[in-house]
Amino acid sequence: MKFFKKEPEKTILFVCVENAGRSQIAEGFFNKYAPEGYKGISGGTKPVSQINPVAAEAMKEVGIDISNQKSKDISEETMRNSYKTVNMGCMDNESCPTLFLPNVPDWNLEDPKGKPVEKVREIRDEIEQRVKELVAGIKTSKEINV
Repeated sequence: MKFFKKEPEKTILFVCVENAGRSQIAEGFFNKYAPEGYKGISGGTKPVSQINPVAAEAMKEVGIDISNQKSKDISEETMRNSYKTVNMGCMDNESCPTLFLPNVPDWNLEDPKGKPVEKVREIRDEIEQRVKELVAGIKTSKEINV
């Protein structure tokens, strides 16, 4: 009888400054659509105490509950262990993750912070489309194109 060691999951890291909206939405969508062997996580350079409640509400509308997720700091270990990192866009140029992470693609998405739910839905839908494209690239080529 042979035992096969399961390959560790490849982590896709979604980063932004506060890790309260865009990156949390991307993590939620990626984990919904991720191919086998992949998982999404998120982090920020200046994490806040809670997830944006309007972003959580907009995600709940599409059947994904991110309300219990926590804002997390981007650690050196997380960056080192990530298969790929995607920057969501910057609202704070002094804390922008791309300043600390070289060669990271930037999706340059609008921050949902302080926006009405109608605008947050638009941002959510754009993130979903980009995540679907990312997943499709993984599935077809086993290479990640963002």
